[in-house]
Amino acid sequence: MGIVGNLTPDQLQFFNSQGYLVIESFASSEEIDAMMKRMEQLLDDFDSSSTASIFSTKNQQKLTDDYFYESVEKVSFFFEEKAFGDDGNLNQPKQLSINKVGHALHEIEPAFKKFSSSEKFASLLHSLGYKRPVIMQSMYIFKQPGIGGEVVPHQDNSFLYTEPSTCTGLWLALEDASILNGCLWAIPGSHKNGLVRRFLRDENGVKFDRPSPSYDQKDFVPIEVKAGSLVIIHGDLIHQSFENQSPKSRHAYSLHVVDTDGCTWAPENW
Repeated sequence: MGIVGNLTPDQLQFFNSQGYLVIESFASSEEIDAMMKRMEQLLDDFDSSSTASIFSTKNQQKLTDDYFYESVEKVSFFFEEKAFGDDGNLNQPKQLSINKVGHALHEIEPAFKKFSSSEKFASLLHSLGYKRPVIMQSMYIFKQPGIGGEVVPHQDNSFLYTEPSTCTGLWLALEDASILNGCLWAIPGSHKNGLVRRFLRDENGVKFDRPSPSYDQKDFVPIEVKAGSLVIIHGDLIHQSFENQSPKSRHAYSLHVVDTDGCTWAPENW
């Protein structure tokens, strides 16, 4: 048996035709445990009164602030939109109020860095055709029970654009992800239609360059996976996730990679 990250011809064919691929048991229980335990420590140490930055894909333009911009080189904490009551206080403990932590876990935190720079991870990127890959951002996503917010249909290349486009999303399930607790959904083959719109930053903030198309929910398929599974997401694939209305969380570690060989990073990326 070869290195776990080496993709077979059948896997590559599926990825190229469907725009996503699930690799089961990509992460070991030890790797998952190390990342989840470290995140538990980070949350315990986090002073929730120090920031009230909210992450929402529905109100991204309005809620993107300096704290968000500066998070690219830090480990920063973002609350769920529904975490706060009318009085401005948290409705539940801070551990159950955070939407995500990002965006430099892969650079700063040893447990996450070890996984993100592992041989199997490098081998996987090589299998996908990357020559000089760079992880642009990493996120620990909680999808909290009851309040875990919806992620609207989007393409990763909208946010991390290169010319030519090279972004790939790598989404590791740290817990089982099901329809009930807000698993990923995707439109198979939608990556073949190209990039729909871009998310741009200028002196006035951030904005999309055009409105989102409307999508038929019947075209989406659920991607239910067990803990340890890695979902590879083409940068042009239309994907989303719904609110978590179950009593179970759906923790995931998500990374986005671009190539730096033979392509140019767009200066107007966030």
